[in-house]
Amino acid sequence: MKPPPPLNYIRSFESSARHLSFTTAAKELGYTQAAVSTHVRALEHYIGRRLFIRYPRSLKLTEMGEAFLPTLRQALDQIDQATEAIVTSSRNRTVVISCPMSLAENWLAGCMAAFRKKHPEIEIVLHGTIWEDLAEQIADITISTRRFDDRPPAGVPLWNDELVLLCAPALLDGENAVKAPEDILKVDWIFVHGRQEYWQVVTSALGVDMADYDKGLTTNASNIALELAAMGAGLVATQRSLALAYLRRGLLVEPFPIRPASPWNYYLTENQLSKGNIARIVREWILLRAQEDGA
Repeated sequence: MKPPPPLNYIRSFESSARHLSFTTAAKELGYTQAAVSTHVRALEHYIGRRLFIRYPRSLKLTEMGEAFLPTLRQALDQIDQATEAIVTSSRNRTVVISCPMSLAENWLAGCMAAFRKKHPEIEIVLHGTIWEDLAEQIADITISTRRFDDRPPAGVPLWNDELVLLCAPALLDGENAVKAPEDILKVDWIFVHGRQEYWQVVTSALGVDMADYDKGLTTNASNIALELAAMGAGLVATQRSLALAYLRRGLLVEPFPIRPASPWNYYLTENQLSKGNIARIVREWILLRAQEDGA
């Protein structure tokens, strides 16, 4: 998998899209016009699609640029809000946690709600992230998701995650019911960008050949994939840690008893400049709850 594009490429594109001008974007960001143009071209090369139509004195977003822009703006807003939280928070009793949006919504929210009941004197700022900026760590505690061959050097795994195959209960009944492994070829599969290998692992465990499959849905977010599956849109292969809330509520079920090891896992890293004992209390709470839920 390719590493994510540098954040300055993203900021140059967003500013250029907002002003429809490389020159104005350069003034705003403190770059030269040539640097901004180079950043945008590099981002286009990374994506493999043009983001702007370039006229002699103006710019116009392509359809790809229009589609790309809202997600990037949301992510940049999250980075800016997280930075502001660090600057304005009370450093002696506030702990800032950065966590991928999928896990923040499906597991960490409940974990920290329980923490606040036991430790009301400690303020928690929880930032769900779309992607992580590896250049700087703005949080006291960071939870990141990494492939097994790219784990953070000081990261502590929350659990040894497994993959699960899930669908809505209704897909187990009816004319096209999923009852045998080969039946999964008759319904839609739901893919998540960057996690397509989950399906390779799951189909291998089932003894099903992916080459025989020709239909599916794709999204850029695990939570959207889970919601699609819960609505009966098809089957999803995902990490058990993300699916726990759906399984416990009966919104999704496992049609087959397979749980192969996940090539991706969640790791907790503590900022060396964080608040010592107060951050350690939060860290130990998260790891204890993770151990209980991962058992």
